[in-house]
Amino acid sequence: MPPFTEDILVQALNFHLRTEEIRVTHAHRVPDNFHARFRALSRTYVYRIALGVSNFSQLPLTDHDLCWSLRNTELDVEAMHKAAAMFVGTHDFSSFRAVNSDIAFKNPVKTMDVVSVKPGSSFAHAHFYREMPLWELTFRAKSFLYKQVRRMTGAMVAVGLGKLSVPQLKEILEAQDTLVYPQGLAAPARGLFLTRVDYKETDLQFLSSGNSED
Repeated sequence: MPPFTEDILVQALNFHLRTEEIRVTHAHRVPDNFHARFRALSRTYVYRIALGVSNFSQLPLTDHDLCWSLRNTELDVEAMHKAAAMFVGTHDFSSFRAVNSDIAFKNPVKTMDVVSVKPGSSFAHAHFYREMPLWELTFRAKSFLYKQVRRMTGAMVAVGLGKLSVPQLKEILEAQDTLVYPQGLAAPARGLFLTRVDYKETDLQFLSSGNSED
């Protein structure tokens, strides 16, 4: 039988995902040797933080469990920008990886292309009854270490709350030791989103057997 078309594949996947909180929006046919993980040029993560939330009932349903809600109403964003700038570039991020079975096999040196702090908004901001300050931290690199983004986010928020100074954060980065990272500082998983994966255009081009060159 010929392979499913992209549209049929999307419909079939969503049929089996109908009880889950996720949907496939489109499919793209790629060469047989394409690998979604190893061919990636970069990955972009966004971490969402809501401020002034004393309990979960103050969050709209569209944001419940989809952001890190803090009681604090303000962050020192200028200090967080300084922390973000410190992370940009190539560094040994050993202090920002969590211990797991792969720790001895993963190179801790990573190049961060983007680390930024920008205002965000509720998913239901046009219909929500009150203002809710929300910030988005964006991280882009070719690859990341285990829990690296959550640990970097937690450290940046600690700087924004005055619990950690920028020089102290620099000391943690330069220590290159996962045990130096303060316990309980990592951001929770619920605010983290993988928003984009970039590939070479040529890696995504599918040539049918009839169009391929000998």
